[in-house]
Amino acid sequence: MILLTSLLLLPLLSACSEKPKPAPAPSADAWAVIDGREIKRDEVDKAYRRVADPAANPSEDEVLTAKLGLLDEIITQDLLLAKAKALNIEPTAAEIDTAFNERKKNLPEDAFQKQLTARGLTSADLREEVRRELTTQKLIEHEVTAKVNVTDQAVTAFYNANRAQFNLAEPGYRIAQIVITNEREAQLANRQNDDATSPEAAARKLKMITDKLQGGAQFSELAMDYSEDPQSAPQGGDLGLISASQLQQVAAPLRDAVLKSKPGTISQVNTGHGYTLILLISKEPAGQRDLTTPGVRENITANLRERQQQLLQAAYLTTLRTDARVTNVLAKQVIDRPAQPPSLTPAAPGKKKP
Repeated sequence: MILLTSLLLLPLLSACSEKPKPAPAPSADAWAVIDGREIKRDEVDKAYRRVADPAANPSEDEVLTAKLGLLDEIITQDLLLAKAKALNIEPTAAEIDTAFNERKKNLPEDAFQKQLTARGLTSADLREEVRRELTTQKLIEHEVTAKVNVTDQAVTAFYNANRAQFNLAEPGYRIAQIVITNEREAQLANRQNDDATSPEAAARKLKMITDKLQGGAQFSELAMDYSEDPQSAPQGGDLGLISASQLQQVAAPLRDAVLKSKPGTISQVNTGHGYTLILLISKEPAGQRDLTTPGVRENITANLRERQQQLLQAAYLTTLRTDARVTNVLAKQVIDRPAQPPSLTPAAPGKKKP
């Protein structure tokens, strides 16, 4: 009996003693590996060329720092794309075409191609970027946004805990804006990564947005897609409630546009360095507002939804990262050889990259 037990244990002990096979070494031009999928340096280089200022002359350290940040973003995007593939989530060809055309709509075709060439990119590169962005957006909507739920009890609790902030000492104006400048912006936060860089481009962009508004497009959606103000664009251009005294400190053309408008109307202001479209959402009288006051419940709900979505999205991305096997090859090279960081110049054919 003892002999039989020993014989039965032998295969088990043998299996336990077998070490897992080591993962294959990454290829020479791999800058990261996620669950066996490689991110090549060319992908990071393209991402850098999309966002870098062609006129700038950064040092190699600055470029490497920027590329490390972009690589981290690409790793997160890769995890999202893999999850989307597993759930069979993807944009349609029509959705990709529409988003791609939106990217270049305010530029003539020759100017658009000239910009791509200056950055060492092709239309196929941009189309792939659009496909990836739409895919991750759809995944987040499916996995995060759809699960956000703000109850009436939560809205009431927020109001009761913050009643003082709904007591206006003076009249206020709730305003949203779409900003268009005629020069290159150092920071963009709109969904289309759209930037008018000349007076002519700004005028074309203004007409395009105006045409869309006249066609029934939502002001908030256009602000998120095209506004060049990095603070308000992600909020659909919403600047919140501006008090009467704060409004007096605003530049006269913008202030007068608000004061002369009726709620729901859009004003167009030439700022001298571009244009600002101003939507007066509402005028609020002084005094205590309650949950029956127009806009109060809606604003609280939107605020709570945004908070909840940010929390769920952060947790979702953290979970994806935790469950994955991620090796940041480029970061490891920098850490291992801080005095001799990896060269940003591609190796010649047949030569080994550092």
